[in-house]
Amino acid sequence: MIEISLNPSNTRDILTQINEFLGGQIEEQWGEYVMRIDNQNATGKITYIPFDWGVNLLDFDIEFHKDFILRIDNEDFNPIRFIYNLKGYFYHRFGEQNLERKSEQFQSVIFTNKSEGINYMHFPKNEKLQINVIQITRKEFMKKRTTNVSSLNKKLYEVFVDKDQDNKYMHFGELNLRIADDVKAIQKVRSKGMLRILKIEAKVYEILSSHIQQHDRQNSGKKLPTSLTKNELKTVKKICDIIRKDPAKQYSLDQLSEDYGLSQAKLQDGFKFLYKRTVTEFIRHIRLEQSRNLMKTTDLNISQVVYSIGFTSRSYFSKIFKEKFGISPNEFKKQIVTKVKVQ
Repeated sequence: MIEISLNPSNTRDILTQINEFLGGQIEEQWGEYVMRIDNQNATGKITYIPFDWGVNLLDFDIEFHKDFILRIDNEDFNPIRFIYNLKGYFYHRFGEQNLERKSEQFQSVIFTNKSEGINYMHFPKNEKLQINVIQITRKEFMKKRTTNVSSLNKKLYEVFVDKDQDNKYMHFGELNLRIADDVKAIQKVRSKGMLRILKIEAKVYEILSSHIQQHDRQNSGKKLPTSLTKNELKTVKKICDIIRKDPAKQYSLDQLSEDYGLSQAKLQDGFKFLYKRTVTEFIRHIRLEQSRNLMKTTDLNISQVVYSIGFTSRSYFSKIFKEKFGISPNEFKKQIVTKVKVQ
């Protein structure tokens, strides 16, 4: 097991100090710093993006070839960290503790330490990791005009107003599969320049909001649905991802239940918990979202769009499209054509 000692004085120091030890290479473009590595220590990348008001993103997409522990000294730089584990797992402990606590896949973690405290993050070898870390420097963040931490629950409020970092805090969240979609959305951003950074920043704040909402739910006593195990919820998420990739396929509750070994009741409970929609409503929602995207990005006419996303009735499609977006498909298509001509 190899320990990497970090003593960051600012957010970017974490990336540069990790890079110095592992032997990667850092590239910067549009204010986005990417450390790429492919050697005996690790394969993959770590991305760092700073935003205004003390908010930044540290994103791991990497596989370590040895057991590594990051020993983070908090003397000069001690943010609140909101962590989401999209793939793999890691361990955390505070410096004065001997017991490591494991963060599982799809689990969220919130932690911060005392100003003189030390955090240990243990990354296992040969484990593909995708870890989203949002770091907030409190003194800067609290200067933001729209920051109103008084609306937070008591525990998080105390964490944010502790600008002198007199206390430590740790919160391990329950399984959260909804955050996974926002983390994946960051990975899919293909824009360049300022537009790219703005899109990523928007998703970062959505993820931060989801962390806070989950923290509220758990502290108010709300739990995962008792009708579903964690593995069953993961199966529901897998089904959701399949529907997103191929919404045109004709799905039925009977077939999904048989194919994935979940009762229809559990399927419905899972979809309602994750997306606030029944299975049918979720499929319709994904199809409508894809139809709008096809009208924006292709030359398909309305009828071609209708059939390409799995609907059989153009009139029904027009009805539910207008209900969802407040405009008919024909009017929406005309707006797209008009914008193109103006440009």
